[in-house]
Amino acid sequence: MDTFAEIADERRGLADLMAGLTSEQQAAQSLCSAWRVHDVVAHLVMPLEVGMPRFALAMLLCRGNFDRANVRLTRELARRPFEELTELLRRKADSRFTPPGLGPEAPLTDLLVHGLDIRRPLGLTREVPEQRLRTALAFVATAGGGGPVAEGRLDGLRFEATDVDWAHGSGPSVRGGAEDLLLAITGRSVALDQLTGDGVPTLRSRP
Repeated sequence: MDTFAEIADERRGLADLMAGLTSEQQAAQSLCSAWRVHDVVAHLVMPLEVGMPRFALAMLLCRGNFDRANVRLTRELARRPFEELTELLRRKADSRFTPPGLGPEAPLTDLLVHGLDIRRPLGLTREVPEQRLRTALAFVATAGGGGPVAEGRLDGLRFEATDVDWAHGSGPSVRGGAEDLLLAITGRSVALDQLTGDGVPTLRSRP
């Protein structure tokens, strides 16, 4: 699988979906508590539009805190019109940027998770190829503290997707659709009610 080609296709697909949103949908709350749908799109555009010098400056202003720098730059980009952000996502879909020290699985996972952050509250559906879901699940399950998952969140549990061929770990089971597992593993509690298995209470109790 050419992961960069998958990333480009995912960006274009999301841009197509975003192009049809009303102003009310653009302003709707996403699954990210601090961000509207508009803000999430700005976040996805940010690595395509912000060069390393500008990001380094944001890191300096935020005293080396990556998350705060990310939020700061996303806030700046979110001042742009929604249509401009959507067009940037489409026009720069072929960008091969990856975060330092990480491969293309990182931006692919970011797209899939944040795409769900947008789609779930708006009740929108999109058919995501199984291979992309497996790649994202494998990434969040193995990246540990260096990825988008709190360290120790997955320890001692077995995760099993019911709609794609993927499983990880050992211990009490957590079963569900790949998208629900992806959301739950990355801390989106809204997906927990869609999961089954005797490991769900343990997952629910973790940050």
